[in-house]
Amino acid sequence: MSETDTARSVTGEDEVVDLCRELIQIDTSNYGDHSGPGERKAAEYVAEKLAEVGLEPQIFESHPGRASTVARIEGEDPSRPALLIHGHTDVVPANADDWTHHPFSGEIADGCVWGRGAVDMKDMDAMTLAVVRDRLRSGRKPPRDIVLAFLADEEAGGTYGAKHLVRKHPELFEGVTEAISEVGGFSFTVSEERRLYLIQTAEKGMHWMKLTVAGTAGHGSMIHRDNAITELSEAVARLGRHKFPVRVTKTTRAFLDELGDALGTELDPEDMESTLAKLGGIAKLIGATLSNTANPTQLGAGYKVNVIPGEATAHVDGRFLPGYEEEFLADLDRILGPKVRREDVHADKAVETTFDGALVGAMQSALLAEDPTAKAIPYMLSGGTDAKSFDDLGIRGFGFVPLKLPPELDFAGMFHGVDERVPVEGLKFGARVLDRFIDAS
Repeated sequence: MSETDTARSVTGEDEVVDLCRELIQIDTSNYGDHSGPGERKAAEYVAEKLAEVGLEPQIFESHPGRASTVARIEGEDPSRPALLIHGHTDVVPANADDWTHHPFSGEIADGCVWGRGAVDMKDMDAMTLAVVRDRLRSGRKPPRDIVLAFLADEEAGGTYGAKHLVRKHPELFEGVTEAISEVGGFSFTVSEERRLYLIQTAEKGMHWMKLTVAGTAGHGSMIHRDNAITELSEAVARLGRHKFPVRVTKTTRAFLDELGDALGTELDPEDMESTLAKLGGIAKLIGATLSNTANPTQLGAGYKVNVIPGEATAHVDGRFLPGYEEEFLADLDRILGPKVRREDVHADKAVETTFDGALVGAMQSALLAEDPTAKAIPYMLSGGTDAKSFDDLGIRGFGFVPLKLPPELDFAGMFHGVDERVPVEGLKFGARVLDRFIDAS
């Protein structure tokens, strides 16, 4: 057998694990301030893998080292609206001392590939590369044009990745009407007869905020009635302890109805404790989609122990449900009070689409072909993705990274967590489903 024949015989399922490991081994930690290694090396790696099978990928560098890779595959019918498959190559930082296996080793242990980005989201990057390479080696065109985008900076809001491309190079996405990307398509095992696959059709908006209180500076030994730290601390504590009201969106209502049918019980969003108790490992993902949230994440004040500072600051990660941004901001101002100045560090919209159409049908049929117990259902993501940026171009986004997971795996805990890992068999399953999905889409 020649080298060419050998290359053609390699399937996406065969190489997806190695691709995932190699991507993890490229440190693309995003600290949010350009102090990390950037994504250039990963962008070049992706471009090389795509060029090997005949594509002509382009690398776009929005800031030194902050690079994204884009390529277009011609489909059988270029007159049809195109599909976007996008993933980000940056990851949140990791402290190696906390991990069982080094976060940038891509080590295989206990049936999993370990490392930062294993589920967020170099697994999908690897699946996409594996499937595309297989299809192009074997001469299998997709039914319609596919745009591939491997993006920088998603973990810091996408300013140097998706947002840059949408604003500066919108022509790359000409004709695209639908997209798939992260945090959806994973399984939730209800029983031996039913496995639900959660498809992300909505995500909360964000207000990352800086809170500032101005006070009167003075000597630490004096009685002081205008202490900025005291005022800010009280406001932050009120906000951190506040329970925002339950608001059930169309997506969450559909999710609860579908899951309730599968479990044979009614899920009441007004009774948070009993509802979340029935969700097992996905409770973390779902719980935060029942209300707006605002979590204090940073505090800053002062420069010496015996000096009362004239200013104190805090940072808050705020997330709001689709349709509830105005209510959220009004609640914030009421809770914080008039002495706290609030300003956005980064803000972005909420997005939501309906769970219908041919693309949803393609997801369901692809999943069923590999898992006869599968049923796709919609859900809302409490975080945010690059789908927000592509929504600006009128592109309808879904979270679809097909993964068949062991029931005991704390999948929600993998995102930004210690010992992030993805099952080897899950990666292979994902590659098979993604290949079928492309054919059906």
